[in-house]
Amino acid sequence: MNFEARAASALRALHAGLTLAGFLVLTFAALPFQWVLVALGSPAARRLPHWYHRRVCGLFGVRVHTAGRVVADRPVLIVSNHISWLDIMVLSSVAPLSFIAKSEVGTWPFVALLARLQRTIFIERGRRTSVRETSGEIIARLAGGDNVVLFAEGTSSDGNRVLAFQSSLFAAARPGRREDPAAHPEAARITVQTLALAYTRRDGLPIGRVGRPAIAWYGDMELAGHAWELLKGARLDAHIIIGEPVPLDRFKDRKELARHTEGEVRANFTTLLRCGGFATSASMLPESTAPRREDAANSNEVLDVGRRRE
Repeated sequence: MNFEARAASALRALHAGLTLAGFLVLTFAALPFQWVLVALGSPAARRLPHWYHRRVCGLFGVRVHTAGRVVADRPVLIVSNHISWLDIMVLSSVAPLSFIAKSEVGTWPFVALLARLQRTIFIERGRRTSVRETSGEIIARLAGGDNVVLFAEGTSSDGNRVLAFQSSLFAAARPGRREDPAAHPEAARITVQTLALAYTRRDGLPIGRVGRPAIAWYGDMELAGHAWELLKGARLDAHIIIGEPVPLDRFKDRKELARHTEGEVRANFTTLLRCGGFATSASMLPESTAPRREDAANSNEVLDVGRRRE
């Protein structure tokens, strides 16, 4: 390795170290406030993680571009694909959210603390009865005004595709046909929206099929090492398409809900990969979505791409 290469490597490591230091300062400054807000049951406990993750995205150099919006006048179950640990901060920068996560996350050092303070709902995905037992908690949280994210693939992908949705996971949010609707009267107010996420550019250059797995965190990848590599200076662009809201009770059962959401997420994800986002090919976007570019470090900027907002 020549001098220039060693110097570049040292600078990238320095950048990663400074970014990590900034992240820890921000995180430990926010933790006590969020702990108090959660303990008091304050509505601000939903909003502080949204504010926090917007700052983390800016710190990590992740620019978030969004087409569509999460509705604000009713509780929303957001069904999304899953690519990386980055997804948590990217999605949380878009709107106040809580997540449904596998129970193992609740045992990970430090990560478990952050997840609990964001009021994550943990389920044992390998046990069907656990998913159903969690249903009451999810419905209650949605009825209480929370927006809850379900990663319906049940795991993360390599960033090149959407995996098959696991319909069993929807049992936690959609009461079955045999259940008494009166047991979940809150479900009538709940709305479903899909969210398709793709990482499209790295340092301003399009990410192709070969490069996407380097952003993704999947399989048996080690979290710390993967995070360190991403922190070494690469700026990322994440593109999101949020689907139109549909009442939860419009779906007769979890399987119909899974089919609908998988089809919509898959179609929108394919659109994002084909056009490298949506700014360059607005004609490929669903007509119901109006893109806006949200730079997590700055205020939102509405883009005149696709249908203009009235």
